[in-house]
Amino acid sequence: MDTSVNICGVEMKNPVTVASGTFGSGMEYGEFVDLSRLGAVTTKGVAITPWEGNPTPRVAEVYGGMLNAIGLQNPGVDTFIDRDLKFLEKYDTKVIVNVCGHSIKEYEECVERLSDIESVDLLEINVSCPNVKEGGIAFGTRPESLNEITKALKAKAKKPLIMKLSPNVTDITEMARAAVDGGADALSLINTITGMKIDINRRTFALANKTGGLSGPAVRPVAVRMVYQVANAVDVPIIGMGGIRTAEDALEFIMAGATAVSVGTSNFNNPTATIEIIDGIEDFMRKNGINSLDEIRGCVK
Repeated sequence: MDTSVNICGVEMKNPVTVASGTFGSGMEYGEFVDLSRLGAVTTKGVAITPWEGNPTPRVAEVYGGMLNAIGLQNPGVDTFIDRDLKFLEKYDTKVIVNVCGHSIKEYEECVERLSDIESVDLLEINVSCPNVKEGGIAFGTRPESLNEITKALKAKAKKPLIMKLSPNVTDITEMARAAVDGGADALSLINTITGMKIDINRRTFALANKTGGLSGPAVRPVAVRMVYQVANAVDVPIIGMGGIRTAEDALEFIMAGATAVSVGTSNFNNPTATIEIIDGIEDFMRKNGINSLDEIRGCVK
């Protein structure tokens, strides 16, 4: 029984990683999870300089998930390299570094800084960041902008480039094609869906930012649909994510066409969710006589 998957030449022992921003950079979960069992660790978003993030409150629980408006708070790439990457080097797992920025130049500088580091296996680009030169419009909500930033980063990156797609668009396949045409080696989707919560007792917004990103089980059917559409529109590996809590959830994404899956919000209420999902996938394969995930990937048509 072979649970391994290959993304752009990077061999993962199983298809399970974690969604950026829900697992720190691994250190925070080290006492709960044997990181060496994961197919990969995907880090929290990293920028070329430290970001303070948004004012509080930044998280709100909602039915079927949560809203967050953290604002990609991070210590900057130098601290990340000196502290977080050194920690991850102790474990037998692949490392996917999530990169963020406010301008193409900021993205380029961060990608260049990470590209020569041996312990970095893949770069995942968060294009849901606000483009300051375009009035705060996210890079990933217009195909022209997405194509432009993908081309720019592909020219700088020495590691395979994963573009993380936003679901806050009219046609996800149009965005996928724009990224692949720009040189994306792989895609990950979906990022969070924009939502809002009102605190009726305080008569104001639950989040200081007013809106936030909805994640958790509530978004899973949307995510599965989008992964299916993208898998049938482009020919690159896909990392599927959005509300995955169980092995059954993960297998839905794989059958829709995903090569690998990311577990996100579930890490907050079940720190061992990733290990349970890995074990559950193995059990499903064993019970159903499946020797390789290739046998079921994209099996729904």
